[in-house]
Amino acid sequence: MLGTIVNSLAIIIGAIVGILFGKALPEKIKRTVTQGIGLAVILIGLSMALETQNPIVVIASLVLGGILGEWIDIELRLQHLGLWLERKFAKGGAGGNFTKGFVSSSLMFCVGAMAIMGALESGLKGVHDILYAKSMLDGISSIVLASSMGIGVLVSAIPVFLYQGGITVSAGLLQSMLSEAVIAEMSATGGLLIVGIGLTLLEIKEIKVGNLLPGIFVAIPLTLFFAQVM
Repeated sequence: MLGTIVNSLAIIIGAIVGILFGKALPEKIKRTVTQGIGLAVILIGLSMALETQNPIVVIASLVLGGILGEWIDIELRLQHLGLWLERKFAKGGAGGNFTKGFVSSSLMFCVGAMAIMGALESGLKGVHDILYAKSMLDGISSIVLASSMGIGVLVSAIPVFLYQGGITVSAGLLQSMLSEAVIAEMSATGGLLIVGIGLTLLEIKEIKVGNLLPGIFVAIPLTLFFAQVM
């Protein structure tokens, strides 16, 4: 849970800084720091991807996972979820800055490959590097959001803690059921998705990482299959 705790604290601290000093922070500093984190994210993703013992599993997982993700259109559904939540809160007469800040930041911090893959890595391997990098990104984002939306951004640390913590605990319980080979290929597949996030942060290429997320779980049966035939 350490990675999730650090992530939640980063959001709280960033929101406090944003409320107090956010408007005074130059945009070019925010952009440069975000680019630096983008490079670090790519490094983390590559180090994970290179753990693979069978690149064919990773390739097949991304291909099949991408097909499944595009068929479901995960990213579009997540966007619709965000719009539905905003409309629901606004319809209930809670459309102020607090609710807007809370909903917008909660979705931003919870939805995505880094939240899921980071929490899985924490639970399965006790490695928190992804969530540490995500903490820095979320901290910067919370400064920007809180400077215009206020304290609702700070409160979004609660759903982040519950969401990522739940995934981490669940992954920890599943650890005994998954072999080291399966965990390695899941991690390697997720690592390439993390590289995709880094490329998007650097504005090199926008990749639909959300639609590739099923690949992490497709890696489980594929690893077991190749273990039997090879």
